[in-house]
Amino acid sequence: MGRLTLNPIAHIDLFGTILMPLMLLIFTNGQMVFGYAKPVPINPYNFKNPKRDMAISAAAGPATNLLIAIASLLILKFIIAPASNLLPVNVVLSVIRPINLMLVSSVLINVVLASFNLIPIPPLDGGRILTGLLPHRQAEALSRVEPFGTLILIVLIATGLAKYFVAPLMSIFLALLEMF
Repeated sequence: MGRLTLNPIAHIDLFGTILMPLMLLIFTNGQMVFGYAKPVPINPYNFKNPKRDMAISAAAGPATNLLIAIASLLILKFIIAPASNLLPVNVVLSVIRPINLMLVSSVLINVVLASFNLIPIPPLDGGRILTGLLPHRQAEALSRVEPFGTLILIVLIATGLAKYFVAPLMSIFLALLEMF
């Protein structure tokens, strides 16, 4: 499908990369703007247990976000913080401080992304994970929501209801990250 490339143009989705961020910019007054690229194609026929393995594949996205948050936090604690105590003030202000800000932002952005992607509505990863965990009949019913999933998400964001899914997960993830 031409998406095994680092060229960002190959990953642009008209709705997810252009139209939805523009609509969210307008509808939320810039409070919540995000988008997405074309999804990674997965062939469930390659799985030994398609239902379970699709859930595992879906969990890879949020897990990666959390691993990036952990890596950023570890760099902050074990490299940036000690270096800031050893270097002259001008180096700390000009070099270390911006790196510190980028790493703190990386932690927060990745925790938000993991939390948001775990909202249990297809096509988000949380919906696919839940579909893999539910009994067949309920999983099938949840799968039928997918064509309306993006619209449901936009409504949840526009009404502020998305925070009731995202905020508790963010709190849990940030609390877990404090252990590092």
